[in-house]
Amino acid sequence: MLELIKYIVETFAEEKDKIRYEVEEAEDAINVTVYLADSDMGKVIGKQGKIAKALRTLVRSATPRESKKYNVEIKEIEE
Repeated sequence: MLELIKYIVETFAEEKDKIRYEVEEAEDAINVTVYLADSDMGKVIGKQGKIAKALRTLVRSATPRESKKYNVEIKEIEE
């Protein structure tokens, strides 16, 4: 699933070398946090969050019913 998230994020981002992924596994969910450069935030989130919402929808639909739920969060790199 992380490969799907990476593929979609890197399609829209320009500064691919600054992207960082953090994966935390909880009891009932897997939390994926994507850290992006400030210049890529708007490109990956999209107008009114449409790209981010579509990313979450794709991840939710690609997750098998019996497995843990994936949560995707997009944050800016703190420098």
